[in-house]
Amino acid sequence: MDNVRVRFAPSPTGPLHIGGVRTALFNYLFAKKHQGTFILRIEDTDQTRYVANAEKYLIDALNWCNIPFDEGPGKNEKFGPYRQSERKELYKQFADELISKDWAYYAFDTPEELDFHRKNHEEKGKTFIYNWHNREKLNNSLVLSTEEVTQKITNGEQYVIRFKTPQDETLFMNDEIRGKIKIDTNTLDDKVLFKGDGMPTYHLANIVDDHLMEISHVIRGEEWLPSLPLHLLLYKAYDWTAPKFAHLPLILKPAGKGKLSKRDGDKLGFPVFPLEYLNEVTGDTSRGFKEDGYFSDAFINMLALLGWNPGTEQEIFSLEELCKVFSLDRVSKSGAKFNPDKTKWFNQQYLIKKSSAELAVLFSPILSEKGINKDKEYITKVISLIKERATFVADFWELSNFFFAAPSEYDAKASKKNWKEGTSELMKELISTIENIQDFNSDTIETVVKEWITSKEIGFGKVMQPFRLSLVGAMKGPHLFDIAEMIGKQATVDRINKAITTF
Repeated sequence: MDNVRVRFAPSPTGPLHIGGVRTALFNYLFAKKHQGTFILRIEDTDQTRYVANAEKYLIDALNWCNIPFDEGPGKNEKFGPYRQSERKELYKQFADELISKDWAYYAFDTPEELDFHRKNHEEKGKTFIYNWHNREKLNNSLVLSTEEVTQKITNGEQYVIRFKTPQDETLFMNDEIRGKIKIDTNTLDDKVLFKGDGMPTYHLANIVDDHLMEISHVIRGEEWLPSLPLHLLLYKAYDWTAPKFAHLPLILKPAGKGKLSKRDGDKLGFPVFPLEYLNEVTGDTSRGFKEDGYFSDAFINMLALLGWNPGTEQEIFSLEELCKVFSLDRVSKSGAKFNPDKTKWFNQQYLIKKSSAELAVLFSPILSEKGINKDKEYITKVISLIKERATFVADFWELSNFFFAAPSEYDAKASKKNWKEGTSELMKELISTIENIQDFNSDTIETVVKEWITSKEIGFGKVMQPFRLSLVGAMKGPHLFDIAEMIGKQATVDRINKAITTF
């Protein structure tokens, strides 16, 4: 495929929802699959919703996800500028061109006039649509003389430029995911292309920028599917070659009904944004996958499989593998349910795949905060024993605290069940047995202790359960003799003695 150029074009109105991240990801994967270019464009034509720190957040989020843009604001600006607010002088000439070609017209209808028509239609049980059936009865340049139009503009009257949608045509369209689509142009309204504030609407700026930036494929969310007829008509009006379009399915709530929202995450306890986001106006903070402990590669792997499948049973993909196997023909038409538990599962798989030494680096700051100073080799060994039980690095402390400090309390239920009459005497004998072990490693400790239990002709549980309770404080943890080796002979004896005096 020649010269693939795709773009991710978010509006800087707040944090980047994972639906937007997935759109960026699919664009990135498609570009890399075809040795193309992934472009970031900031569509900030709606200045009323602009948020100052949103653009930085967008770029930081793409970088954390390891899907940085190839071309965009401040980077390889071959077709810049890449913020639509910095291109606004450009769009007026293209709007004027449409007027000169009779594909658009000036509309001077005031908000009050439009509101009157809407209410009038509602009273009659109808819906007001500004298009072919009434546009020549309204306040616009289709019914006004050239002199009247010029005078209104000279007088500074507010106006918009509307697209003149063709009448009585059937528009045949193709979507790379959804296939053939057709629509009757009589059902379309005459969208505003240029606003009274001197800024283009999304529709005009989007088409002009895609053309000038030589975009080959537009891969975007299905919420833009209703805009496809207008966009293709705009390409026709300009006599430009349209890019190929692909509209991605929605990411749905876990229950499957409706689009996933921040409210769903707040209610069910998971983030819906890649990074934590601080609203500088309200002071509210939204959770992020990064701050919740997710690895970026696990997050991306999960996201890739929301609405796309490889056609195999494989679920774990590196970013490089995704770039090789991704294709639009494997993208689903129907929405994809977000599954919080499956998302945690992905993170667990990536955690297990990481080396214990790598994880030790991530765990060390948590230990430092608790005033624990252990060498990396010891921490690495601890992690090798417990990491398969963890989902996040933050889980390590709960799973391993007994490797770093003697238990300060004991699980009440386990204590009642496992420390009975005669247990203390058995534990004293266990101490003697342990003290006589010279080579204090896991295998030797296990052999000696089990031989001693066998010689006493008692059940293993009578010793092993209170032994674990003594070292750990609860009935949890990895192989008991690994724990004993790690903490050492003296600490093992001390902990058993402490349990004896406690019970």
